[in-house]
Amino acid sequence: MLALAAAVAESLRTDYWFSHETAALLHGLAVYRLSDRVHVTHAWKPPAPAGRDDRLVRHPIRLPERDRTVVDARPVTTLERTTIDCARWLPGVQALVVADSALRAGADLAVVREVLAEASGRPGVRQARRVVELADVRAESPGESVVRWYLDEAGIDAPRLAVEVQTWRGQAWIDLGWPELRVGIEFDGAVKYSGGEYGDPRERLLAEKRRHDALTEAGWILLRLTWQDLADPDRLIRRVRRALADAGRRRRPGSAARS
Repeated sequence: MLALAAAVAESLRTDYWFSHETAALLHGLAVYRLSDRVHVTHAWKPPAPAGRDDRLVRHPIRLPERDRTVVDARPVTTLERTTIDCARWLPGVQALVVADSALRAGADLAVVREVLAEASGRPGVRQARRVVELADVRAESPGESVVRWYLDEAGIDAPRLAVEVQTWRGQAWIDLGWPELRVGIEFDGAVKYSGGEYGDPRERLLAEKRRHDALTEAGWILLRLTWQDLADPDRLIRRVRRALADAGRRRRPGSAARS
């Protein structure tokens, strides 16, 4: 996609800015289910369709100076504008991945909300409001963002992010959780068990097992998720509902499993 964007840059002869998910990619943001099309925003509407390249999507919008920047010598929409463009036009689950990543990269939430307010009444704004409301700088991975979107879609109370837990082995952190029920979700990307910068994979697995044991001994129900689990959102939601229900029963007066 970066190579295609570079080719587009060579072909355009008027002022433009890479935008939407192409801008997200150029900013180095996390993206999920990236399409094979390049998006650009410019102030004029091109003549139709002769010789149209279906891999290039043009957005004829007058872009305020505030929403323009340069990344690696390429004109690009700012982090804040990119967040709202993606929040309006991408499927919600993909948009939240971008929004969380943009906040981690330093997007100013006040400016994000300003850009969103200026888009009032335009297509996609209702979803964009929801994405911005859910976006959280503490989300550490695209997988966490995807899980949170599916939970919200299912009407499940939002979990807290980066939950601190004290165990007999010391302090631990859980990616997502409901502390009042001691139910947590951990998203495992296989890469951290593959060596490289993460160190010896066998040691990583042993350390993770010791950590998991300490958390369960502290009374936590932990759901461990991988990308394969996210391919079946319905099953994922059933697992979460079951864990929350089990935790609720455990905490009722008179429960033998109550902690």
